[in-house]
Amino acid sequence: MARGFIVGWAHTPFGKAEDPDTESLMARVSGAALDHAGVPAEAVDGIYVGVMNNGFSKQDFQASLVALADERLAHAPATRLENACATGSAALNAALDFVESGRGRVALVVGAEKMTAKSTTETGDILLGASYRKEEAEVEAGFAGLFGRIASAYFQRYGDRSEELARIAAKNHKNGVANPYAQMRKDLGFAFCNTVSDKNPYVAAPLRRTDCSLISDGAAALVVADEEVAADLARAIGFRARCQANDILPLSRRDPTAFEGARRAWRGALEAAGMAAVDLSLVETHDCFTIAELIHYEAMGLAAPGEAWRVVREGVTEKEGRLPVNPSGGLKSKGHPIGATGVSMHVMAAMQLMGEAGDMQIPGATAAGVFNMGGAAVANYVSILERAR
Repeated sequence: MARGFIVGWAHTPFGKAEDPDTESLMARVSGAALDHAGVPAEAVDGIYVGVMNNGFSKQDFQASLVALADERLAHAPATRLENACATGSAALNAALDFVESGRGRVALVVGAEKMTAKSTTETGDILLGASYRKEEAEVEAGFAGLFGRIASAYFQRYGDRSEELARIAAKNHKNGVANPYAQMRKDLGFAFCNTVSDKNPYVAAPLRRTDCSLISDGAAALVVADEEVAADLARAIGFRARCQANDILPLSRRDPTAFEGARRAWRGALEAAGMAAVDLSLVETHDCFTIAELIHYEAMGLAAPGEAWRVVREGVTEKEGRLPVNPSGGLKSKGHPIGATGVSMHVMAAMQLMGEAGDMQIPGATAAGVFNMGGAAVANYVSILERAR
């Protein structure tokens, strides 16, 4: 089977952007990614766009907007994908399927979201579209409330792990200082993250503000090419494995502390790659809330159920640890513009593998894992990346 390779990328800073909409945000990265790859717009055979929207903008039909920045892209087939917070990874996987099936040789993947134009209340309601509204629409504090329930269930079963959540938050904020694209480049420190205060109140107990990712604007793009095209370009990041696994949407119909879909996605990818998680040089994981990162440690096989606190206390996932997790700062520091997130995570991993991550760099990185999830661990994507050249 043919292989697809990441051959270029681009990334805006995440945060409150002056850009008025996703059209503007996507324009900032689409041409820049092609330039970075050294691929002309005329060579693009397909465009795959990840934008959740769901009410952030009245303008939909987002796949059609990319060509407005460069009319040379006007006749390339363009498709928009949506899979909640895993929208960006859904777009990337569709592009890889397109290239690896032989239907095209070069694909442009663009992920974006403009979230800050809406009020916090409106944003919370829009994001609840990624929950099972028939049962979960009235949860206080929106998606933070859902993950607050997950944290409460985990604590009831395995003991209060608020301190470990604070350590995860502090780690990711410390890492984010080195990321020029991060929304919050501030080392908050463990003491601040571990203390409930006016500046760090409960959002949805037991989750504090520092346990929750940020409302963000931003965009990221990737260029994917087949092996023959990639052979003539400066960069080539290959997929040693990739896997998607889902779980049932309502939390009431599954164990909310187990993240079974995430576990299946990690198992499928690692088995296909012939690796264990500890063989990776780094992982970029979906820390929409710190409890999610804690449970991900168990899903990826670093700890048995209820034992992820040991991973935190032993420093395994610190930047200098045995398996650095979120050296970019993760969603917690970098920000979480929904449609851009999965694309961004792959950009961060590709930069590491090319040795182009600057102050974020993990020395000698040879293999990177990316985990991006939609909803409360419903749509789960794992990529195992390695440098091909």
